[in-house]
Amino acid sequence: MQASERLYDHIGAGYNSTRQADHYLTERLCRLLSRGTGGPFIDIGCGTGNYTIALAEKAFKFYGVEPSEKMLAIARSRNGKINWLKGTAEDMPVETECFDGGIATLTIHHWTDLHKAFMEIHRVLMPGARLVIFTATPQQMHGYWLNHYFPKMLSDSIKQMPSFETVSDAAMEAGFRVAGTEKYFIQDDLQDHFLYAGKNRPELYFDEQIRAGISSFSALSNAGEVQSGLVGLHHDMEFNRFERIKSGYENDHGDYLFITLQKC
Repeated sequence: MQASERLYDHIGAGYNSTRQADHYLTERLCRLLSRGTGGPFIDIGCGTGNYTIALAEKAFKFYGVEPSEKMLAIARSRNGKINWLKGTAEDMPVETECFDGGIATLTIHHWTDLHKAFMEIHRVLMPGARLVIFTATPQQMHGYWLNHYFPKMLSDSIKQMPSFETVSDAAMEAGFRVAGTEKYFIQDDLQDHFLYAGKNRPELYFDEQIRAGISSFSALSNAGEVQSGLVGLHHDMEFNRFERIKSGYENDHGDYLFITLQKC
């Protein structure tokens, strides 16, 4: 069992209560992915199928592939019309050149071998197909104010994130070209509570259920740092120090990044 499979089996059923498909992100994925066809498309590392289902509801034909059987069971229970497959980015149980495009949202850091993964994705995509990746780069994550309160957790999280250069180099070696990039800055009405969802709403991190749905808190943190970080955050908010600390991390790098690749 791979580490990512164990992690998301552990996160399990509570995931959907805090991790929901965000309307804006869904629209951007739709716009960046679409070439005027209805698919079929593949969601790589689909989890419980939040974005798979949201995009399928827009008349796209979607498949979802995911290593965690627990996540897949939830996905199947939510939508029985979508083809849910057990597999990884490096090994997908599908035929060659059978998809007109794909997405990979907040999953690339769990891939065990970027080169092998892009070679496999290149295999399953049709010529000219797009792959839309939504991720965060180390440069962007160094700009999270979470570094102030949870330095060890953020350091470990940053270490597992491939840089844009690493991603683009591996993708191009596999036969893709970078068709475009787009920065994403956290919006106040964000519905998908991933790591930096609380950028402008720090109170979100006091919710244990929200923290449980974030892999950095679930797998890379220790209880002592989380507790001390939350105490420090609470005090800074109470005594009006938080905004000053937050302002020290302001930058124009974006909080997350869309990377659109196209199969050559």
